[in-house]
Amino acid sequence: MRVVKRSGQKVAVRFDALARRLKELAKDMDRDNVKVIDEVVQHVVGALYDEIPTHDIDDLLAEESIAMSTQHPHLATLAARVVASNIQKQAAKTFGEMLERIGDGLSLPRAPWVDDVIFSERDFLFDYFGLRTLQRSYLLRDDAGAIVETPQMLWLRVAMGIHGDDEARVRETYEALSLLKFTHATPTLFNAGTRRAQLASCFLLGVEDSIAGMYQCVADCAQISKWAGGIGLSLSDVRAAGSHISGTNGESSGILPFMKVLNACARHVNQAGKRNGSIACYLEPWHADIFAFLESKLPVGDEDSRARDLFPALWIPDLFMRKLVESIETTQIVDWCLFCPNEAPGLSDVYGEEFDSLYAKYEAEGRQRKKVPVKDVWNAILTSQMQSGVPYMLYKDTVNKRNAQKNLGILKNSNLCAEIVIKSGPRDTAVCNLASVALPQCVRDGAFDHDELDRLVRICVRNLNQVIDRTYYPTENARVNNQTHRPIGIGVQGLADVFMHLSLAWESEAVRELNFRIFETMYFAAVDESVEEAVRRGGPHGSWEGSPASHGILQFDMADGPLAYPLSRDWDALKAKIVRTGMANSTLLAPMPTASTSQILGNNEAIEPFTSNLYARRTLAGDFVCTNKWLVRHLGARWNDEVFRSLQASEGSAQDLPLDASARALFKTAYELPQRTLIDLAADRGVFVDQTQSLNLFVDAPGEGDRGATLTRRLTSMHIHAWKRGLKTGVYYTRTKAARQAKKITLKAQPSTSTRVECSGDACTMCSA
Repeated sequence: MRVVKRSGQKVAVRFDALARRLKELAKDMDRDNVKVIDEVVQHVVGALYDEIPTHDIDDLLAEESIAMSTQHPHLATLAARVVASNIQKQAAKTFGEMLERIGDGLSLPRAPWVDDVIFSERDFLFDYFGLRTLQRSYLLRDDAGAIVETPQMLWLRVAMGIHGDDEARVRETYEALSLLKFTHATPTLFNAGTRRAQLASCFLLGVEDSIAGMYQCVADCAQISKWAGGIGLSLSDVRAAGSHISGTNGESSGILPFMKVLNACARHVNQAGKRNGSIACYLEPWHADIFAFLESKLPVGDEDSRARDLFPALWIPDLFMRKLVESIETTQIVDWCLFCPNEAPGLSDVYGEEFDSLYAKYEAEGRQRKKVPVKDVWNAILTSQMQSGVPYMLYKDTVNKRNAQKNLGILKNSNLCAEIVIKSGPRDTAVCNLASVALPQCVRDGAFDHDELDRLVRICVRNLNQVIDRTYYPTENARVNNQTHRPIGIGVQGLADVFMHLSLAWESEAVRELNFRIFETMYFAAVDESVEEAVRRGGPHGSWEGSPASHGILQFDMADGPLAYPLSRDWDALKAKIVRTGMANSTLLAPMPTASTSQILGNNEAIEPFTSNLYARRTLAGDFVCTNKWLVRHLGARWNDEVFRSLQASEGSAQDLPLDASARALFKTAYELPQRTLIDLAADRGVFVDQTQSLNLFVDAPGEGDRGATLTRRLTSMHIHAWKRGLKTGVYYTRTKAARQAKKITLKAQPSTSTRVECSGDACTMCSA
């Protein structure tokens, strides 16, 4: 049997050559660990065929290593090294060669120093799944489909796409990116340095209630989707079904047919050749089409009444929640009015007491289409969440009371992933640019290094301001809006990794304080650097005058009630500096989902706990079972097949493992933690988040008996607590998991029987930063 080398030469396959390649990559590993390499090679030899390319053999070696890593954890490292080595052998040898091979597809300066910047050995910092994610979707390829870019070249391309030939800033950005300390959002990684470098993640739009307005909105959505932007859209001003149309003397068909058009647009307009469009639609619950809206994502039912490729979201006024609480506490029927915005105008334009007064006025005048028990609307919300994970739930009054752009007017919607809250409208397309800090990189010598976090946030602020200047805008009003208001969103990934690294359980007081301090550090650094950026740019952003910050009012000043802990920074001095100088950006922090980029950097997603200590990772080669690396490290020599089988039997729960009480608390999964804990932590950090945060909540459904009623009560309690704690985003995805299943995770991944709703890759990837 022969193999085909990269040069085209055909040579006989040799067992010892394969083993020698793996052992060379594993030369710094423990000698005992190297013994299993022969077993890996034996399995791979059985899968070879005559004239197999050597790069395919590398893939087999990596896949076999990762498959065996549940018994031999060190093989996960070896698998990553094989993939990194394979990529390097396929790709260009230098950055300059990569530029030549891509040709006109890139628009980067041919600076003489570029090849001196790269540290190719840093490709070996990635784990296996991070490299596979890069290989699948991010690394540039030539016209023949061959990879021409290594991960280090990607980081340098991004740095140069942002900073051009500014060598100092390019080196600073490359250094932080290549050491996996932070990352820009997926569209920036995709498009930086290309001819049409659309680097922004999030676009927010409104809809004018007319044929011309609706189809202009569809055209804008198509242009944005074409260039890989995710979209959040307010539908609250679109008239309801049955509303009179004066121009034709006909009747409106309501929001659902328009949603079907948007659904078709999302499916039809391919995002930069990589995936379908993604659109979240926001609606206030007084809208007369609310029930059709809530049913639009259900997995069953008439296809004509569904728009399953869209993501429904609610923009909920406090009045609705107060009526819900009243209905629950009194066990009485409490009515909720449903209006058409054409017949009861202005409800979306006011909040707080103004909304309450206008709602009461219209109710007294009989303008409502009908009255329904508020619990009927609530039950429809929960039914949709239990079956589809959505709608998202954002609280209109809280968002607007703590609006960093309050001088621009009322906010009516968020974005695709429910973490951006900035002003938008039918002729005012809002844009936000994202990055996330890898928090585990700020853990040093058993403590959290706030100085390092401060440094990384400042790099993000500088970079994102460059992104605003350099990005390609799909529409002109998106360009004007973004360059005027200059909102940015900095988030995090790996918060759960930090807690595990420091052996801090989620329910501990130490976690609560660290969570608070992390976001205080981030907000302080971001505000201060934005002031410095205003100095560098010769003045503040275009809508600075009259903003809350221009009066020295920051996010925590707008919070209801006392802060969880006293402030630890010199905020008074910073406020004086702010008022004197101004800021370059209208918003700064927005903890977003990090589905793809956290996988690239090897961290747990965003602000979430681990959902399981045992899970399947999907690649083009198939599904692989993975374990929580922190649990494996904690067990050390005690990790063995028996422990792994016990983890399988308990479906990823560590509570039945031979651990002490503190370790069991440390390794609780998202479904085992009280959701009140996650909500309270979100509220604590929320006083520093001037946009909002994509907060997922997790419910492990009860077993036998009245499961539906019990789950409804748990979800209701969870949502009301989130509203009372003053969250802007009460929930992004509501993830539910069925009670213990008969079918377990095995070494060969099986189809899941869980009803847990996972965020789709299309949605999460869009904001992933």
